[in-house]
Amino acid sequence: MTRIFSHTRPIEADIVDAFCLLQKGFTDQFVYYDKQRACRYMGLGRCIALPTLDDAESELEGPTAQPPVFFSFNRFDAENPAPPDELFEAFPRLKFMLPEIVLIENERGTLLQVNSLGPVYPGRIERFARQALAAPARRRETIPYRIEPDSRAAWRQVLDAGLHAIAEGRVEKVVPSRRLKLVAEHPFSSKDLLVNLIDGSARGTVLLYRYADVFFCGCTPELLVRKRGSNLESMCLAGTCPAGSSEKDRMRLAAELMADSKNRSEHDYVVRFIREVFNRTCHDVDVPSEPGILPLTHVQHLCTPARARLLEGVDLWSMMEDLHPTPAVAGTPVGEAKMLLRRIEPYNRGFFAGACGYVDGDGDGEFSVALRTGVFDGEIGWLYAGCGVVAGSDADAEYDEIDMKLMTILSAFSGEDGADTAASRSTRSAAAGEGSRSEARYASAIDCISGTAETLAGSTNNQRVEKGTIR
Repeated sequence: MTRIFSHTRPIEADIVDAFCLLQKGFTDQFVYYDKQRACRYMGLGRCIALPTLDDAESELEGPTAQPPVFFSFNRFDAENPAPPDELFEAFPRLKFMLPEIVLIENERGTLLQVNSLGPVYPGRIERFARQALAAPARRRETIPYRIEPDSRAAWRQVLDAGLHAIAEGRVEKVVPSRRLKLVAEHPFSSKDLLVNLIDGSARGTVLLYRYADVFFCGCTPELLVRKRGSNLESMCLAGTCPAGSSEKDRMRLAAELMADSKNRSEHDYVVRFIREVFNRTCHDVDVPSEPGILPLTHVQHLCTPARARLLEGVDLWSMMEDLHPTPAVAGTPVGEAKMLLRRIEPYNRGFFAGACGYVDGDGDGEFSVALRTGVFDGEIGWLYAGCGVVAGSDADAEYDEIDMKLMTILSAFSGEDGADTAASRSTRSAAAGEGSRSEARYASAIDCISGTAETLAGSTNNQRVEKGTIR
């Protein structure tokens, strides 16, 4: 039995400022930061890594009873025999990682947690608390960069392979992705991108996992699963249309989206999958039969919430494994689609589209799908984004839509409010090397919708523009 001593106390500090100050002394760093609600956990150092939480017990110390917080970053396809991208190779394959320090904002308040395998030394707690309180205000920094364009012709080959599998009836939908190389003018740090994502226009949950000098980060719009006691939540997001240039235009486009059979079919793949998983492991399952509209600044989505109560003996980890990957990031049927992706994608995705989140010592927590992300080291990085492909999908249109999605992670390089505008120019420049008939209309669309902060309508989200899917 592993015994963990966890001391938690309230602090009157900005946890992001405190993290920026304290992070200099720790190579292991973890962040799960919901920008829309008080679900914010920022970890430093590694007290211990465990394969399971079944044999761990906690000794809670301090004035606030907060169980220890474990972080978990999981690959999209952990069994993929292909070697991962060189930057992902640096990360160890660990399930539950307990930091030495966790800065917390949740329903209990703003907290400092110090974890140890023995009684926590009081002087250490006080030192970290003093440093957190004295942390200077963070600053955003702009990092100039260039994007090395990928091949539009190679992408068409991937799409052709996917469409061929659909035509043969092996899959109904597949979700391929693109990978682009970024080269900055000078080395940058995980702190630089983290601050720009948290304080910039990106919306959703900010993720960070740093190991030594290599780090994975991004801002994802998609909740996979959330557990509080026996209560369980997930979301089905699929089907997309533009936001429109006026309220009248927005409403017209939303009505067209609701009536569009292709988008409704795309949405139903995800709804059916999540409902089936919930029906096996839960009771009081509530998945509405009709979707609603989630309006954002740039796009609108079909959205169906999913709620249930867990059966006794079912934990958050097993629910995460049952739900991931969903048809939204792999395809339908999930197993066949994942095998197809192993054949047609020229790389191993690593953490991209994986399930990343946290679990506390009581078994509560949440996981999000790691979208709009990249992996970085020094002055280079790899950016990832994908799209849903069904019968009739157009390769050039899907390519251009992925460019739009990349705007979120590219905004991490801008310390200015106009991050989206700068990012859109960069992605257009990257795509210009190949050329296509769709480029001109795509550039025009981007110019119309970029340069303003995204809004939420009751849920975390990001810019997600696709034909028939929201991946």
